[in-house]
Amino acid sequence: MSAIKETLGFQAEVKQLLQLMIHSLYSNKDIFLRELISNASDAADKLRFEALSDPALFENDPDLKIRVAFDRAARTLTISDNGIGMSRQEVIDHIGTIAKSGTREFFSQLSGDQQKDAALIGQFGVGFYSAFIVADKVTLTTRRAGLTPEHGVRWESAGEGDYTLETVEKPTRGTEIVLHLREGEDEFLSDWKIKSIIRKYSDHITLPIVMKKTEWKDGVEVPTDEDETVNRASALWVRPRKEITDDEYREFYKHVAHDFEPPLAWSHNRVEGKQEYISLLYIPSHAPFDLYDRERRHGIKLYVRRVFIMDDAEQLMPAYLRFVRGVIDSSDLPLNVSREILQSSKDIDAIKAGSVKKVLGMLEELAEKTQEKYATFWKEFGRVMKEGPGEDFANKERIAALLRFASTHADTDAQVVSLKDYIGRMKEGQNAIYYITADSFAAAKHSPHLEIFRKKGIEVLLLSDRVDEWLVANLHEFEGKPLKSVAKGGLDLGALEDEAEKTAQKEAEEAMKPLVERIKATLGERVKDVRVSHRLTDSPACLVTGEGDMSANLERLLKAAGQAAPTVKPTLEINPTHALVTRLNAETDENRFADWANLLFEQALLAEGGQLDDPASFVRRLNSLLAMLPG
Repeated sequence: MSAIKETLGFQAEVKQLLQLMIHSLYSNKDIFLRELISNASDAADKLRFEALSDPALFENDPDLKIRVAFDRAARTLTISDNGIGMSRQEVIDHIGTIAKSGTREFFSQLSGDQQKDAALIGQFGVGFYSAFIVADKVTLTTRRAGLTPEHGVRWESAGEGDYTLETVEKPTRGTEIVLHLREGEDEFLSDWKIKSIIRKYSDHITLPIVMKKTEWKDGVEVPTDEDETVNRASALWVRPRKEITDDEYREFYKHVAHDFEPPLAWSHNRVEGKQEYISLLYIPSHAPFDLYDRERRHGIKLYVRRVFIMDDAEQLMPAYLRFVRGVIDSSDLPLNVSREILQSSKDIDAIKAGSVKKVLGMLEELAEKTQEKYATFWKEFGRVMKEGPGEDFANKERIAALLRFASTHADTDAQVVSLKDYIGRMKEGQNAIYYITADSFAAAKHSPHLEIFRKKGIEVLLLSDRVDEWLVANLHEFEGKPLKSVAKGGLDLGALEDEAEKTAQKEAEEAMKPLVERIKATLGERVKDVRVSHRLTDSPACLVTGEGDMSANLERLLKAAGQAAPTVKPTLEINPTHALVTRLNAETDENRFADWANLLFEQALLAEGGQLDDPASFVRRLNSLLAMLPG
């Protein structure tokens, strides 16, 4: 039985990806076989899982395997499996489109440099499309387990603008992919070459990968009728660590994470006692494109007694560690465990707690022993780690020790300063860790709030990631030292100020009382209060929020995101030694005084990244005052 072929167009992104892949990954062609075998393995895992509740899906064929065969005369290479298979709609969804968030960001990062773009393509995950690196036509025939033979589907494409789809008879479930090799790709018609690729990249696959044995006849290698299992076909994670090479660990990571690049680190552990489980956890070397989509999880595969149960088991790892990849295999959970059961399982809570400790331990070791690798980790995943103190109270101090920041000490936007580093450089008499939040590194670095700190050589952390506001709302101290915003509350440097400075401050406050009252009366509802500043040395004024109030930066972030946020009235602090303030103090014309006072407030608002309610009035006042300057 065969139906009329239907021709459909690829999603635009697929066309681009295919062309980029064929040209950019050509120097690493072997990976196509790894990707296709990995997909076949996943299909078998999914069948095992679905068959737990519906054994009929095995269709009297529970012996799962992957078969690889080549036909030298036809110049084809075939990879087939008896896994879950696909329905017609699944073929369209999984083969004709890239259903992956971040696609647009992926293409925006492509540079045209083949070497750089090859790395990006690897990060994105090449999967099925890697077949077109070596094939000029691919034919995929599949039937989903549970459907009758007449519901087979055949997909075929030359990897250009479209593909054909037809309904065909397929007696067996699963998927068969036939690669029609390009001219010059004859090396993949060699028994030795194919087996060497499988043993290098796919030895860890838990299913047997079967090929026909070959023999030489008249100088030609021909397949026999006898099958041979090429790979080890045993779960890598159950083997003793001392028997597993680093290369095997790296290749298993590429399989389990569908990643092109090797991981930064891994941890392999067997836990025995009240709960018995094995964990093999990896830290990737780069962030996926959907890292900041907190709802998407695809990190941890859960097995129960070597039987695959589910992908993206979010109950096994907290959201701030969603970048972790790997496998957890439990001996205690029931085979029919569901996501609902996982949510209320004490066994899962214990496994999760133990796994988190292993991941934090890996990161601590990276930070201590291989700082270059930790710098790579932080660049890729630092903003996600900053979510940790607000989510994982039990490990708050350990997470805080792993955090890195930019600061006035380094004076660059590189986030390399740890809280331990900061404490080690604190001035004698300093009792707080000072920080400032802003919407950019430049805004933080040049904030007028830092002036007295620069003058006294006191380090300030410069926080400009959006998540930093969440971080400081949940991380109030580290090693007994409180974290304090330089833009909140009255500034009290305590022992860092000498008696002469304190006396001068009191004298300035007394002398400026009339001016402070005049400014406060003029600004009215625009401010909560006006006072003399002790934190300014160069700027005429700055805005400060109350100690317990929402920061101005957070208020702006929430409003920009369309979320409701209370309007917090700031306190205006004036610098009594600045010429502009002195000029204002001497002004007798009430209209000009009002212009000067409002200008003072508005420039302070602009200096911290705020927006003016009435920019036209600001410009009018500024022009009016500029016109008064001597020519």
